[in-house]
Amino acid sequence: MLTRVRKAWEIAESNAISERAYFSRRKWMQALGFAGAAGLLPQALQAKGTADLYPAKRNAKYTLDRPVTDERVATAYNNFYEFTLDKQRVVDMVDRFEIDPWKVKVKGLVNNPKTYDVDDLIRRFPLEERLYRFRCVETWAMAVPWTGFPMSALIREVDPQPAARFMKMVTVFRPEVMPGIVSQPHYDWPYVEALTLEEAMNELALFGTGMFGKPLPKQNGAPLRAIIPWKYGLKNIKSIVQIEFTKKRPATLWNKAVPSEYGWYSNVNPRRPHPRWSQAMDRMIPTGELRPTLLYNGYEQHVAELYKGNEF
Repeated sequence: MLTRVRKAWEIAESNAISERAYFSRRKWMQALGFAGAAGLLPQALQAKGTADLYPAKRNAKYTLDRPVTDERVATAYNNFYEFTLDKQRVVDMVDRFEIDPWKVKVKGLVNNPKTYDVDDLIRRFPLEERLYRFRCVETWAMAVPWTGFPMSALIREVDPQPAARFMKMVTVFRPEVMPGIVSQPHYDWPYVEALTLEEAMNELALFGTGMFGKPLPKQNGAPLRAIIPWKYGLKNIKSIVQIEFTKKRPATLWNKAVPSEYGWYSNVNPRRPHPRWSQAMDRMIPTGELRPTLLYNGYEQHVAELYKGNEF
């Protein structure tokens, strides 16, 4: 008799929050003080040209142990330092940030380098929705229905050469409409993040194109971002314009700026405290509920084999 062992991220389908529940609006959220949340205009925030692809079919393999975060909270509370350090102001600062047209250049140690129009790229690979935990290095956490396609699909298409060991991703650099770049010149802009090729090929790793059954809002990284659910949010780079495959491990923005606080791998690890705070508990947004932080954000069974040296 075959006995199925449930993975760390899986629960019974009957316990997963319904689609209807997370699409619903909660009137009491207006009293929570999330700047700009009540006045979101989805048509002004979303990528153009691919709206007909949403909502994508949900992959039932990925479920949650907690309720999905309210959409108006998840789209109005996040870090995007190119605009501001204030998590609640980002949503109000993206009006002049144009995402059409948008190109994504893939280069480096690949046999098929290419520059994609982002709408063509999004249509090139089948989209699906997945329910994932999201954990910030600052301890706050959410649960989000992301839409996207596996990073592995794009990687296979561009065909990395044998020497390629890392995938470097770069955020758009537009200081004229991203005031945080100007006000924080001590950071080495543009924002750069990277994964090992093995990490990027893991089935959990996505290029995110949407959330809550819609194209990505600008403040959440439209039109293309990384979704790596077992890592802290700082690794989930937004508004990607360039992907490069390299032999040498790329320097990344936060690890370069403060290596004692932000490891290159930045895997979620409750046993490894930040120098200035504990990582033992998740602080759920917006309720403030505290939950024990899960190793690899609860995805240990699927990714632990990538880290034989216990790198965090």
